[in-house]
Amino acid sequence: MAESQYEKYAVRKPIYEAGPGYKGRQSPTMTFMSSQQVPEANYYIELGWIYDMPEPNPHIHEHVHDYDEIVIHWGGDPERPQVLGGEITFYVGGQPITFNTTTGVFIPAGVPHGPMIWNKFEFPHIEMAMMLGTGDPFKGWGQSGIAEPKKGLPVKKDKFDYEQYVIRSPMREAGANFKKGRQSPTMTYMSRTQINVANYYIEFGWIWGVVEPGIPEMLHKNYDEIVLHIGGDPDNPEDLGADMEFGMGGDLLQFNTSYGMYVPRGLRHGPLNWHKVRKPHIEMAMMLGAGTMAEGWGDSFFARPGERLEQ
Repeated sequence: MAESQYEKYAVRKPIYEAGPGYKGRQSPTMTFMSSQQVPEANYYIELGWIYDMPEPNPHIHEHVHDYDEIVIHWGGDPERPQVLGGEITFYVGGQPITFNTTTGVFIPAGVPHGPMIWNKFEFPHIEMAMMLGTGDPFKGWGQSGIAEPKKGLPVKKDKFDYEQYVIRSPMREAGANFKKGRQSPTMTYMSRTQINVANYYIEFGWIWGVVEPGIPEMLHKNYDEIVLHIGGDPDNPEDLGADMEFGMGGDLLQFNTSYGMYVPRGLRHGPLNWHKVRKPHIEMAMMLGAGTMAEGWGDSFFARPGERLEQ
């Protein structure tokens, strides 16, 4: 059987390149989207499991980027998805931000951030960093100073409250019609409704059984999308824990490992069908350039059961 022309948008195997050499965490982390993997993708997404108190702590030092960044820490317990499994203090603009829940942080270009310090560890959780505007890790982090220890802790130099860039508790608005086998509604951890300068919409939730009904075929006219399906087993992070298919342009791509999918605007995609679910895993959808669910999905077309959309 010939390989699908849409296979070029799928990242089935992560690159291990970011953040090597640390204890207590996945090191290097897993790159699931970059311009090396998908040339059209002007985004860089890397994520990794935290298994214990990282060493050294901190190992992420104060740094600054020329691009906006989104950092999300999410808990690894599907039965308590908003519990992080640890406590972290993350300095943003010199202001300490401490959290122990699944949390999203928007970091505008030019805002110094770090160090990131783990105060407590309870159970495994994931750290994800998404660089916006470049798919090249060297452009994003190469000259940022992230690996360079600094003397003392940062000092806040302005009056802005950087807590405005932090989402400690999600909105629950997307996917309410999917009742069986998954978290419903999902958790929105980035939107312009929550952070008024963020033109990105990120929602995610746990899948713990065969999803019924499956997600239908759809098409977004105005926005590109990235979809991640990430296995929930910290001991085997590339194992999705499920057998599923993801439709792209009418072709059904088969998956049983963690993967990233880049969906260009105007390309019909779906259905998403789960055939077996052996372990819980995360599904994350990122609408790029849309700040709200209404913007991202308001122009979308969804197929009725048994129907296919015209490209």
